[in-house]
Amino acid sequence: MAAAELDKLRNVGILGQGGSGKTSLGEAMLFTAGASQRLGRVQDGTTVLDYEPEEIKHHVSISTAFHSLSWKKHAVSLIDTPGYAAFLADSINCMRAFGSAVFVLNPSVGLRVESERLWARANENRIRRLLFAAKMDHEQDNASERIDAMLQTLEAKGVYLQLPIGVEADFKGVVDLLAMKAYIYEGDSGKFAESEIPGDLKNAADEARQQLLESVSEIDDELLEKYLDGKELSLEEVKKALREGTRQGKLFPILYGSATRQIGIAQLLDAVADYLPAPAEESEMAGNNPVTGEIEKRPQDPSAPFSAYVFKTISDPFAGKLSVMRIVSGKIASDMTCYVPNKQAKEKIGHMFRLEGKKQDGVKEASAGEIVAAAKLKEVTTGDTLCDERAPIQYDGPARFAPVISFALEPKTKADEEKVPQGLHRMMEEDQTIELHRDEETRDFILSGMGQQHIEIIVEKLKRKYGAEVVLKAPKVPYKETIRGSASAQGRLKKQTGGRGQYGDTWIKVEPRPHGAGFEFVDEVVGGAIPRNYIPAVEKGVREAMASGHLAGYQMVDVRVTLYDGSYHDVDSSDMAFKIAGSLGFKNAVEKAKPVLLEPIMNMDVTVPDECMGDVIGDLNSRRGKVLGMETKGHSQIIKSRVPMAEVLKYAPDLRSITSGRGEFQMEFSHYEEVPPHLSERVIKEAKARKAAEQEGEHKA
Repeated sequence: MAAAELDKLRNVGILGQGGSGKTSLGEAMLFTAGASQRLGRVQDGTTVLDYEPEEIKHHVSISTAFHSLSWKKHAVSLIDTPGYAAFLADSINCMRAFGSAVFVLNPSVGLRVESERLWARANENRIRRLLFAAKMDHEQDNASERIDAMLQTLEAKGVYLQLPIGVEADFKGVVDLLAMKAYIYEGDSGKFAESEIPGDLKNAADEARQQLLESVSEIDDELLEKYLDGKELSLEEVKKALREGTRQGKLFPILYGSATRQIGIAQLLDAVADYLPAPAEESEMAGNNPVTGEIEKRPQDPSAPFSAYVFKTISDPFAGKLSVMRIVSGKIASDMTCYVPNKQAKEKIGHMFRLEGKKQDGVKEASAGEIVAAAKLKEVTTGDTLCDERAPIQYDGPARFAPVISFALEPKTKADEEKVPQGLHRMMEEDQTIELHRDEETRDFILSGMGQQHIEIIVEKLKRKYGAEVVLKAPKVPYKETIRGSASAQGRLKKQTGGRGQYGDTWIKVEPRPHGAGFEFVDEVVGGAIPRNYIPAVEKGVREAMASGHLAGYQMVDVRVTLYDGSYHDVDSSDMAFKIAGSLGFKNAVEKAKPVLLEPIMNMDVTVPDECMGDVIGDLNSRRGKVLGMETKGHSQIIKSRVPMAEVLKYAPDLRSITSGRGEFQMEFSHYEEVPPHLSERVIKEAKARKAAEQEGEHKA
């Protein structure tokens, strides 16, 4: 796109909660503009925006999709984002690629927490928005009242540009409050005719127009004075003020329609062109100069030094890894060498594309404001900056999101053992909310994500794309053991079977240490009762015994072990003998020292609407949680608590059920506490049964 045409460019995200009709709207916009040859339908699996097999199967957007269209000499880059909680991280991190958005509301359903989160993030990113009341052909009694209630929750000043004509199945068009014309649609064809406003809507239209003019006139002092003097405002004046109010983020124009019936789509596209800002009208982007350490701002200008922000990575089966970037300033071209400041590396740009759903349209160059994908960049990952080495700049990386649910991962077959980690690490390049680690305590591979649906889809993609199958299990709680008392005991090994025997004799004392103090080994042997060269073997035996615990096979912690006496044999003593003797002495002492089971305690911040606070606190109490306090955040409460890990392994779906999907939480490890006796018995019994089963399985194998 030529620099002169950049004022006609619009980078438009489609935002809103899952099920609001975002993808259907995107499909209708593409079809109306002639960018696609048929109207894709989510339920039929025929959309160009949701094209991954998992998206088609589950009827949900999993990942942000890209396409473009032309409308009245404007080039519109369309970015369709996920709306369900498990996939919001992708939507939020892609926001930096677009300066404006169509925010989709479904009046018949109302607001869920996902919309509230997206709206708040859009505010932070200074994204200018149109509001589109979708699915007007569904049950819509008092749609405007419901929208007003949503706007109040979002603390947004909406301004109606239209009135709907008809409701539910009789919804057939809109009244344009600027032109004071009606647009009546013919069936589901998307074709419409201009007509006079129906008589039964004339008074409502006059009243709504006055409210529109009043809101718009407040943007400009001269316009306000003219309005208060009772003078007629021209259409050009109103549209100019409306555009300025939208650009400043003071006004949010509201339109009505139905994507599946193609009603109101042409008028929405007009509004996108008329009121949403071009890249040059967006705020300058701030970044850090890696040489000077100072903050710099880059204008979104093709003549400025080149810089771009990589906001997404896609693993394409044909093109390989695609780095999707927003060109912030300057120009980029094939064969150009770019600098990656945080990696202190250089990358040569090869093939570049504009993404059109699952297809790619090759391009040779791109300018400030445009969104392109570069193939096979070796050093670049999501969040990196590309720039001119002579004018370096580093933009902020992506937002980080703590996983909300974890599962233990077990390869289905021996052949899957290598493919699973390889496939998952490829997927982690695309989706930075996936985490995989080995639990050092339980030895399980732990897969973490943003929700159960997220994890299930990861597993599906792992099988489809990389041929690796896994079994998901609830992760084991990493219990630990310790002692509450002190005790001494002997550990003695004496074996004589002909020839050289085995002899080691130790006296060991065990004592508890403060929480978190760890293990301490003290050598108090005097008089050569045990030769110095055997002392390390005793300590090794103790450490091995601690690793397998005493009660249930869990690691023992926070214990002081003192070796204070023993005996040896000149011929039969050895390192091995004293290692075994040390282990026996430790076990014998621990048995008398009041061993107890410890469980991990998590710090949890649970954010819920005010009206759900009582139910959530009651639920936390039932999970042996302790509420530490509360903080107010907008219309929500943050409940700060500490809860045993064993009680919240599957908290996400439970919280979703309690709060109707409006609650969210974060948690991190705090400390270990003693398990209550009645629960400890159950855990120990289960651990012993599990160990017996494993041994039986090994025996059969």
